[in-house]
Amino acid sequence: MAAPGTPPSHLQLPPGPWATVLDGLCARFPAIARATWEDRFARGRVQDASGVPLRGDATYRIGMEIRYFREVPDEPVIPFEETLLHVDADLVVADKPHFLPVTPAGEYVRETLLARLAQRLGNPRLVPLHRIDRETAGLVLFSANPATRGAYQALFRERRIDKTYQALAPPLPGLALPHVHRSRLVAGEPFFRMREADGPANSETHVDAIGREGPMWTYALRPVTGRKHQLRVHMAALGAPIANDRLYPVLDVGRTGDYTQPLKLLARSLAFADPLTGKERCFESGLSL
Repeated sequence: MAAPGTPPSHLQLPPGPWATVLDGLCARFPAIARATWEDRFARGRVQDASGVPLRGDATYRIGMEIRYFREVPDEPVIPFEETLLHVDADLVVADKPHFLPVTPAGEYVRETLLARLAQRLGNPRLVPLHRIDRETAGLVLFSANPATRGAYQALFRERRIDKTYQALAPPLPGLALPHVHRSRLVAGEPFFRMREADGPANSETHVDAIGREGPMWTYALRPVTGRKHQLRVHMAALGAPIANDRLYPVLDVGRTGDYTQPLKLLARSLAFADPLTGKERCFESGLSL
């Protein structure tokens, strides 16, 4: 069940014919039993935007913002700890271990970086400014203050932040490095995978080799765009899939939940001019591959 400090999910009610908020939530989340939603309403776990609990018979209003608390019984415990690198009134920087999701998804609610930090810092207003995959380790920035959140979000939207990743992958002796890889990424099959497709490029990654010893080279990857699974798809497309990638180029569901083979991808550094002070900031992960 949801633990104290677990942040709520937010939803803006979409167009629909439902008479009550309860009816609308049951239609939007058919995998969750109506009795489960009724119980959440009864315990105040469904609220309006200001945190006031809603009744199950509350009128459905298109565009209304609600908050609800996801709950997962018997949630798996992820046996790896995050590290706090920076905390101030506006910005939090964490070093995320492999296998820990950034935000609630699927079977994970408490065991997410967001929920852990919200409880650890006593700040339910934390919001991640960007995402990295559950399988990827490294730096994640959070906004700690709604009043200044937009300024930090603009860094990513306007591409005013320099992101560098490290990866271990097979050698690419036939590719002139550094190399810029551009392609069009679209949803693949199953739904959680991505693929390259014909058409105008919507993703760009700068690739360089910073270590060429042994069977695996060490690569520095700089994503210009931030598409889902971008680095993983691009490296696989170049013929050097990132070591221990269970999704690309071939789906390997047999290794799901295997903590002994982490994806060899690390969000190594983030550098930017602080939008509030103008001061240059650079954060480095303390983890290694």
